[in-house]
Amino acid sequence: MSTLALKGPSWVTVRQYRRTLWFTGAAVAASLAVVGALRIWDDRDRASGSFPYEHRLGYDMLRGALEQLSYGMIALPLLVGAFVAGPLVAREFESGTYKLALTQSISPTAWLRSKLTTATVVAVGATLALIAVYQLGWTRVSDSWGFHWSDRGPYEATGIVLLAYVLFAVAVGALVGQLIHRTVVAMAVTGGIVGLALLTLGAFRWDFLAVETITGPAKENTSLLDTPDNGMFVDQGLIGVSGDRLPGWFCTPDSPPGAACRPDERVTAQYLDYHPGSHFWPTQLIESGILLALAALTAYAAFRVLRARHP
Repeated sequence: MSTLALKGPSWVTVRQYRRTLWFTGAAVAASLAVVGALRIWDDRDRASGSFPYEHRLGYDMLRGALEQLSYGMIALPLLVGAFVAGPLVAREFESGTYKLALTQSISPTAWLRSKLTTATVVAVGATLALIAVYQLGWTRVSDSWGFHWSDRGPYEATGIVLLAYVLFAVAVGALVGQLIHRTVVAMAVTGGIVGLALLTLGAFRWDFLAVETITGPAKENTSLLDTPDNGMFVDQGLIGVSGDRLPGWFCTPDSPPGAACRPDERVTAQYLDYHPGSHFWPTQLIESGILLALAALTAYAAFRVLRARHP
């Protein structure tokens, strides 16, 4: 057992932030309790034979809980990065307590490495636990409105990309915490950087892979094409005799003024662009790869800064 016990700076880090560790464990346990209870409630409603026409309260509350949980999981990298940058690193420099650690025959590299290793293990463990909790309820609400596999929230919570965001946040926090020796400022800057990464990759992730296209006949009073195989809708329109895509759709006398209608060109077909469900994991892997590469470069920069300032 003694070999499994934490030693040196890792023990100090865990001891110093034990309340944060307890809070993290309590948050995961509370999430499991809520989602598990609502899942049981929903199961009982279904077993009664009245679902989905009556007694939908358990299902609706499960949907609401998972929606809030998905928001929290998207915010998780922001929280992790802010904690690493602020309390874990910047505050040590701001208060000067890092000097005490370096007098205990510990190199600056070992000091920072122990802190980041501890933070990474806890953050990754909590993320995996929350993904498992989300999956417990996901099997009931998947593909309902707001819970499509491509929607923001379910996309992050049902794959591996959230782990990559957490690792990226740890690395950014380690670098920013050394560059900005002010706890609150370091937390804000790290949150901004991680948030920018979330927004940027979220905006471009569906450009990583080419869309698939289906076509069909098009004439007035023809039904629009439906996205096949639970795919993600991207674009839809008409195709003219020239083969070019045309804006708008067929207008009727009841169409509102200014509606986008087909131009005065004969239409030969309609098209629909979409991402099939099979694009989920390749997109996750590409996005995760980008984040892990950025995390590795940022972590390397963090240790280079440390060695330059504290050789």
